[in-house]
Amino acid sequence: MAITTLLIATAALKSAGHTGSAGMISAICIGTIICITAAVASDISQDLKTGYIIGATPRNQQIGELIGCVVSAVAVGGIMYLLDAAWGFGSKELPAPQATLMRLIVEGVMGDTLPWIFVLVGVSIAICIEILGIPVLPVAIGVYLPIHLSVPVFLGGLIREFFDKKDEDGKAITEKGVLYTSGLIAGEGLVGILLAVCAIIPLANGKTLLQAINMGGILGNTGGVIFFVLLLASIVFFTRNKKKNA
Repeated sequence: MAITTLLIATAALKSAGHTGSAGMISAICIGTIICITAAVASDISQDLKTGYIIGATPRNQQIGELIGCVVSAVAVGGIMYLLDAAWGFGSKELPAPQATLMRLIVEGVMGDTLPWIFVLVGVSIAICIEILGIPVLPVAIGVYLPIHLSVPVFLGGLIREFFDKKDEDGKAITEKGVLYTSGLIAGEGLVGILLAVCAIIPLANGKTLLQAINMGGILGNTGGVIFFVLLLASIVFFTRNKKKNA
């Protein structure tokens, strides 16, 4: 929805004479509003469903949703400033592929440099994939995300597919796996914030606290692969069903 909105909004602004930096900023703002609206709507629909299951009243749920939206907006705004101060968006440490994609679309439409033939080919391929009954979103995400993000997503999908097809217990294992990996996602976010804080704390020798720690330089690529394999093993270990004693 965000990409479609960007294409339509940017084209509309350009046709109305709003070009240059002001027009591109306006298009990004419109796309951002639509993106956040869709994300919040999806989250609230899941929250209301969960609340209904556990017997929560609609009034209390709406109060909770409003508090959550306000608090998260303030918190996320501060975190964005922190990340930009630590590494800067678009850098090697913080590539922000989604933001880069949005920038390319807006600049391409405004500057008449967007290869529309590729967009139309992508739309056609997506329609064909959907007709075949294959979800197209994972395919699209896997194309534009960096390989170091696509590979973990792919391997995680293989683990889930294995347990989904295992037997009747596979569903229970998958549900536990979703909870476990959700915790991993939350933990990764917290660690990312902690690393950003370390990246802006200066030391007496001119380095930052993060540069002084430099775990990546100590472990290297081999150490990273070993830890990743251990992480996959932990997913299997902590989520599989335990056999009951006779």
